[in-house]
Amino acid sequence: MTPIEDDGQRDIVDYNKQLEALNSPRWMSVPWLFAECYLYRRIHTYFALSTQWKTYDVFFRQKLSAFKSSQPAILELAAKYKSLMTQLREHIGTTRSSAEVEEAEWILFMEMCEICLWGNATDLSLLTSLTYEDIQELQGAEARKKAEMNILVNDLPAAYRVLKEAQKSGKMNRKVDIVLDNAGFELFVDLILAGYLLESGLATQIILHSKTMPWFVSDVIAADFQTLLYLLACPNDVFSSGNNDTAPQLPLSAEDLESLMFVFNHWSDIHSEGQLILRPHAFWTTAFSYWELPMQETRLLHDLRESELIVFKGDLNYRKLTADAMWDATTRFGDAIGPLGRGSGVRVLALRTCKADTVVGLPPGKDERLKAAECGGEESAAMKWAWSGKYAVVQFCDGKQ
Repeated sequence: MTPIEDDGQRDIVDYNKQLEALNSPRWMSVPWLFAECYLYRRIHTYFALSTQWKTYDVFFRQKLSAFKSSQPAILELAAKYKSLMTQLREHIGTTRSSAEVEEAEWILFMEMCEICLWGNATDLSLLTSLTYEDIQELQGAEARKKAEMNILVNDLPAAYRVLKEAQKSGKMNRKVDIVLDNAGFELFVDLILAGYLLESGLATQIILHSKTMPWFVSDVIAADFQTLLYLLACPNDVFSSGNNDTAPQLPLSAEDLESLMFVFNHWSDIHSEGQLILRPHAFWTTAFSYWELPMQETRLLHDLRESELIVFKGDLNYRKLTADAMWDATTRFGDAIGPLGRGSGVRVLALRTCKADTVVGLPPGKDERLKAAECGGEESAAMKWAWSGKYAVVQFCDGKQ
C-alpha cells in the first residue's frame, strides 16, 4: 500500500500519516476498516485529479439500478406515507382516549424505525448478487413483519421516550440528526422517517449527514438527495425506462403517481423551509473510527451535542462507532462506543443490520446460540450469523445522563 497522491483535500495527510504508522504495509496486514476506507479514498483521488471527471460518481448507475428494482416497495411506502401524513394533518383519531393515542403513536414510531432499519438490506457493497425478485422480497411489508423476530436487541422504547419527553416539555427547537448510509431505496426510507418525525412533532428539524465523495459503492452523497427528488417528480422517466440491469417495470397507476407527487411535494417543502437539511462532512470519509471524533472534529461534535437524538444508519457506521474492535458480544453498547457513550453529551441510536463480525450488547448466551443454530457449531464459520444481514440490532445510549 502506497501513499495517496495529494488531491487538495486535507484528509490525505491523515491517510498517509496512518499508512506511515503502519510501516508501509501490504493489504492483508492492515486493519480491515482502514483497508476499506483507503481503497475508496484512493479510487476517488483518480477522479479528483482528473480534468473532466472531478465530480463523477463512478457508482451512480448501480445506485440508480437498485432504486429502479425497488419499485414495488417504493410505491407501497409512498401510498402509506401519503395516507399517514394526511391523517396526522387532519388529527384523525383525536376522539380516542389519551392512552389509546399514546399507544398508537408508539406503534407508529416503532414501525417507521423498523422500515428504516430493514431498508439497509439493500446495501450494494455487500449484496452484489441479488436478483430483482430478491430485492423485492427484502423490502415488502410482509418481509418486515417476519424480520421483527430477528432484531436481537431493540432499544427503540428508550429512544422514543427521549423524543416524547422533549416534545411534552414544550422545548421549541428539537433537532434529530441522521448519519446516513446508503442511497436509493434506503435514503427513501430515511426520508420517510424524517418526514414522519417532523409531521408528528417528535422533532422540529432533521439534519441529514452525508458523505462528501462516492463511498463504499452505495453511500449517500449530496447529489443523491437531489437525484431522489427528481426521480419522485418524474417517475415515468425512471420506472418506464428499462435497462440491462433491471427487469421490466410495472406500469404506474394514477394512484401511484399521486402518491409519489405527494411525497415529492412534502419533502421539497420541508427542505426549502429549513426543517430538513442536508449537511455533508468530510469526517465521515476518513479512516478514523468515531472514537476519534472528539479529537478530530470538535465543531462537528459540538453540533451533534445540540441534537435530541443522533441516528447512525447501517453497518459501516456501527463498525466505526465501536472502533471495529473484536468486543465480547455481551459488552455494553455504551462502553463499546467509548467517547460517544456515557457522559459524552450525545444520544446515540444505532440502526444496524448485521453484516460484519463486530457486535455488542447481546444478552449472555445469545451469540453462542446463534453460532450453533446458523453455523452448526462450526468454529471456522463461527460468526457467519453476523454476516448475512438476516439479524439486526437497534441500540441506544443516552450520553446526556
